[in-house]
Amino acid sequence: MYFAENLKFIREKCGWSQAEAAGKLGIPRTTLGDYERGHTEPSLEALIAMARNYGVSIESLLCRRLRTIAWEEERPGWPRVVAVTVDAQNRPNIELVRTRAAAGYIDSFADPEFISELPHFQLPALQGRLRAFEIEGDSMLPLESGSIVVCRYVEKITDVKDGHCYVAVSMRDGVVYKRLQQDPKRNGFVCRSDNANYPAFALPWNEVRELWEYQAHIAFRDPAAIHQNLLEEKIEEIRKNVADLHRQYGESPSKHSH
Repeated sequence: MYFAENLKFIREKCGWSQAEAAGKLGIPRTTLGDYERGHTEPSLEALIAMARNYGVSIESLLCRRLRTIAWEEERPGWPRVVAVTVDAQNRPNIELVRTRAAAGYIDSFADPEFISELPHFQLPALQGRLRAFEIEGDSMLPLESGSIVVCRYVEKITDVKDGHCYVAVSMRDGVVYKRLQQDPKRNGFVCRSDNANYPAFALPWNEVRELWEYQAHIAFRDPAAIHQNLLEEKIEEIRKNVADLHRQYGESPSKHSH
């Protein structure tokens, strides 16, 4: 096993001191030092936390000598341990992460006990490892706040398709639903909203803890009514812009009204 050597190597690659890394892991610096020297073996919970924190698989952390392979091969990954629940017939459930549970999910997405307490449901038409997330805000209009997106688990960052919608889970940005575009020059993604009022932002690969690709959504309003509201808002915006132009050039908007 290469655990102790790998732990020190990855920390140094990240540019973190032992104190900084220990703080991120929530353990004493002396404990991390013991791990790195091979004096102490971590618990399973500590091992999962370290794999999540450093963005590598548990298998790689334990069994591969990371110093001898390309860092980029491991760095974009994340632990592939996905906590699941099943129904009485042993069929996988779709667990629902409500907005109010998002903060807890970021810390506990690999904790089977936490996942087991989430509400869940079944959609037989969809296959694969699925999870549902409640959407908050209007950044992805016409998908309204309160809608639920059902997503399939993404195994590898290289599986991400440019322009497709994903739920990305990261320590920095939380649980976000965006269109992703690969940005290999910056070792990350560009995250874009469907609502043009929201600027794009960068999400480094090493910040990502989970990715889920959009498969379907559940809305609670008539799509036609949503479209009509958006159209009315756009018309009102145009009216305001025209009125501003008239004021700018000293004209009365009424002269051009019919």
